Amino acid sequence: MSSLDTVYLDNAATTPLRPVAREAVEAVLCDNFGNASGVHSVARAAKTALEEARETVADGLGCRPGEVVFTSGGTESDNLAVKGAAHAARRAGRGETVVTTTIEHKAVLASCDRLESEGFRVRRVGCDTGGVVDLDALSDALDDDTVVVSIMLVNNEVGTVQPLETVADLVAERSPRAVLHTDAVQAVPWVDVEAAAARSQLVSVSAHKFGGPKGVGALVVREGTRLEPLLEGGGQEGDLRSGTHNVAGIVGMAAALRETVAQRPDDTARVGALRDRLAAGLLEAVPRSWSNGDPLRKVAGNCHVGFPGLEVETMLLAFDQDGLCAAAGSACQSGSLDPSYVLLEMGMDRRDALASVRFSLGWSTTPDDVDAALALIPAAVSRLRPARRR
Repeated sequence: MSSLDTVYLDNAATTPLRPVAREAVEAVLCDNFGNASGVHSVARAAKTALEEARETVADGLGCRPGEVVFTSGGTESDNLAVKGAAHAARRAGRGETVVTTTIEHKAVLASCDRLESEGFRVRRVGCDTGGVVDLDALSDALDDDTVVVSIMLVNNEVGTVQPLETVADLVAERSPRAVLHTDAVQAVPWVDVEAAAARSQLVSVSAHKFGGPKGVGALVVREGTRLEPLLEGGGQEGDLRSGTHNVAGIVGMAAALRETVAQRPDDTARVGALRDRLAAGLLEAVPRSWSNGDPLRKVAGNCHVGFPGLEVETMLLAFDQDGLCAAAGSACQSGSLDPSYVLLEMGMDRRDALASVRFSLGWSTTPDDVDAALALIPAAVSRLRPARRR
């Protein structure tokens, strides 16, 4: 099993740090502490490490080094992409309509809400029961006034891979002046982002989703794409993201990305087989349980299962007491757990949404983890059901 005898199946939330990333971070923290914006030799060494990492990230994402903007993670990258592109378009007089989906990450949805409060027109497109964006509705939402379209590559809850190539075709046909942004945060471990997001002008990634450190990410900004910065100051990152560089985090992200890309084919096949065994075993062991998300479009690490008659908060606490980590679709607030808005948008009723759990596998998941999960989860569900009937 995973470290400390914990069965860790919450890799969509964050992944363990890859050893190569840890080594890279430690080397910078110990031996290369300079501020990359300086001019002396210590600063220049940090600058060299920063730019070498930029080249590695660019190679992994399929862009030019100058198109990589380092950020604090996926949330900042999404905010910079959506708000920055919308504000730049408004300033240029190109339009004020933003199109997105109802199942995006909160970082995109909240950015769109803020833009709407500033007078932008925001159109939100739904999805089908498998979590795939409604392409007909998307087509209807696009027009000549549309300046930003934000569609995620992989859904963070049910793991659905969106048809981004078709989305790009629709945007090019119906909104040729629009900038296409994709949140690829959940995609990097499983999908060739270079190919899948090649026609997206803006691409968000976050290091801790693929074995890198927390607090660092990147936004690909294709040449010619105009953004207004969120953070202003010293003018770092081409004036798009001011602030002292997190050189250690950036170098760690680059190391993790390089290894992720190199091992992606093998990891996808290995983890996909483990996921299939976990899903099949749970559906067989727990009567009337079901799987969420389109099984033909789901990434290898996602196993999203519903257990009838139970509530996810109770299950997560029971799993945790047994040494297994999993997650629900939304965070616990004020002692109550709201149902996943993604599952509700997929047409699921509130009761079933509250009975659904996300088990997410990653690069460090082992067969022993799956064996333990298949023993722990059905046993916990069995214990909880009689208590609920009383």
